[in-house]
Amino acid sequence: MSTTRQNGSLYTNIQNKIATIEFGHPASNSFPSELLDRLTKELISVGKNEEVSIIILKSEGEKAFCAGASFDELVAISSLEEGQQFFSGFANVLNAMRTCGKLIIGRVQGKTVGGGVGLAAACDYVLATESAAIKLSEFTIGIGPFVIEPAVTRKIGVSGTAELTLDATSWKNAYWAKEKGLYAKVFESQSELDKEVELLSEKLASYNPVALSEMKKALWQGTENWTDLLAERAAVSGELVLSEFTKQALSKFKK
Repeated sequence: MSTTRQNGSLYTNIQNKIATIEFGHPASNSFPSELLDRLTKELISVGKNEEVSIIILKSEGEKAFCAGASFDELVAISSLEEGQQFFSGFANVLNAMRTCGKLIIGRVQGKTVGGGVGLAAACDYVLATESAAIKLSEFTIGIGPFVIEPAVTRKIGVSGTAELTLDATSWKNAYWAKEKGLYAKVFESQSELDKEVELLSEKLASYNPVALSEMKKALWQGTENWTDLLAERAAVSGELVLSEFTKQALSKFKK
């Protein structure tokens, strides 16, 4: 059952060295700034927990995995400072996923858009269902997926990111995402997905935690500049969201 809380929900369950972090929001599991901040802090906290070897990142419900950042907050941005702060939300989450020291398994049960694609890309291993189509639609409102681009390109390459970004109105299906390297495996049903997530996480949690931690470092080698890079990207997006083009595009969505 999905949450009805306006600022979303975030729960962590730790069992047998596996921390399952589950987020939710009534608007297709999108992220208001407060929820992004909570997820960032939770990832850092769990990363320091010596009783945890593996993290599973999942969302509530059976439909969308993540609709990205809160559209209501995006529409309300009125200054450069607000814009940069808004886009820094996902930057902080991606950096926390990168540096937490624990391997992260992503469970993607449904469609994911924008920042949600970045979230999946920042997981170390992603399992998904056939329903887990992806889309980067930022160009349609005059901005771009600049903050999440490094994470997406790291997984699917420059050509994959270009195809996904430039074809901003089209969904790419789960098998396209698997072929490009975003997903490791795709399953026909959520029950099959959950069974594989459970088996894989239990297997990984039985391994040497030091070896797992060192593998995390190896996988993310070359991303040491991301703290500065993603902050710069957040500033670019924060400026673009104030452009006349974007203001006109967003005016259609104001309530």
